[in-house]
Amino acid sequence: MRRRRLYGKKKTNKLHDKDLTCEHPQPALPMSYTSEALFYYYDASDDERQNDFELYPEMCIMNQEHFFVRDCVEIPVLNEEEFFTWNIWVSLSEENFHRMINLWESDQRENEPPYFGWFSVSISGYPETLNLKTNVHTRSVGTRPLIELEPTDHPLAVEQRGRITLERIKDI
Repeated sequence: MRRRRLYGKKKTNKLHDKDLTCEHPQPALPMSYTSEALFYYYDASDDERQNDFELYPEMCIMNQEHFFVRDCVEIPVLNEEEFFTWNIWVSLSEENFHRMINLWESDQRENEPPYFGWFSVSISGYPETLNLKTNVHTRSVGTRPLIELEPTDHPLAVEQRGRITLERIKDI
């Protein structure tokens, strides 16, 4: 009795050079960087860090007179749907800091006007970023506030208003 092949041609074990390709997936490009503390914390001695700073995951108080919150700068990426994000620190006035903290768990925070602040980290790969002027926009509870940089010709501000390329992110 003759058997029919159900799958077409008979397979051979013969390999050709063109069949020997090896592709390794590229590692995912990090799309977010975080500064664990503000510039002034890293610039302080160990004693100053212990005595002068109250550092928490989302806020920091320095010498009971300077107030900081962790926020994010979102930069659109050319031909991508996601943003490139810097999670960094901004200083706020004492009044705005306390207002933000008082509304931290409230849905009312979404209705807040932006708070003026000063960029409080130095990001390598850019001209000095410390003390760039910002507006801090609170968002829904559980979402870190958004930083809008003053529209200047600083490369970080230009990238935020425009787009950043994947090549630039690789350079960073």
